[in-house]
Amino acid sequence: MKNIWITGANGQLGTELQRKLARRKSVFATDAELDICDAGAVREFIAQNSIGTIINCAAYTNVEAAEDNPALCRKVNAEGPAILARAAKEADAALVQISTDYVFDGRQRDPYRETDSPAPLSIYGKSKLEAEEAIRSTGCRGVIIRTAWLYSPYGKNFMKTMVALGGSRESVSVVADQIGSPTAADSLADAILIIIRNIGDRRGEICHFSGDGPCSWSDFAAAIMHCAGLKCHVRDIKSEEYPQKAARPAYSYLSKALIKQEFGIEAEPWQSALERNMRRYKRML
Repeated sequence: MKNIWITGANGQLGTELQRKLARRKSVFATDAELDICDAGAVREFIAQNSIGTIINCAAYTNVEAAEDNPALCRKVNAEGPAILARAAKEADAALVQISTDYVFDGRQRDPYRETDSPAPLSIYGKSKLEAEEAIRSTGCRGVIIRTAWLYSPYGKNFMKTMVALGGSRESVSVVADQIGSPTAADSLADAILIIIRNIGDRRGEICHFSGDGPCSWSDFAAAIMHCAGLKCHVRDIKSEEYPQKAARPAYSYLSKALIKQEFGIEAEPWQSALERNMRRYKRML
């Protein structure tokens, strides 16, 4: 493989990828110091560093704030990936783009497949879908990976928030009527590393990857409390009891059949991934 460029390298996924690629000298990692929305800087970086694969982990992920900052969200989540895709096409590099289960409206009750029609409910979801469409229109080599509910021992995420709350409260209220699947960032990083070795001439193909097995946010929270050894009680509530600016899909569990078929990747049960990452997080405290 030619050199690998990880954008958004200081985030959860970027950190896990750097950890797993630490022994490789052919990996370049950037974050705020290189603006992916600067087309000239992107092309120059690719050329100067002989980049063969771009893994775009840069994203505006604050779903609530995106409702108040649609232009910024669109710039980072849609315009940036489009610029990366065009530059990748010019250099014959491959692009791995991270997308989201929030491109769906959650109205169906069967696992979402790659062929199901997107209908995002939020500014965030719309921006990620726009990125998918822009990337595919360029015809650049690469794969778009939709994932969900990402967490890790790094950064800000649901697992760490629940541990913090569970250590200071007797109970927490968590929505029980939104169904999806938590995804450990280290598991997603492993999947990406398999994919980049096998991209070949794939162009804009979409694959789903998340933890195996559906659950609600309250199920996830209860499992976190158990793994952390906390006695905090998780109280189930409905979404309407926890009003938010951005609408979330009520059901967004992703089918992993295609990624298994195309790349031989099998998703790990979300419960065992959580146990592993909780052990890692405890060692960091």
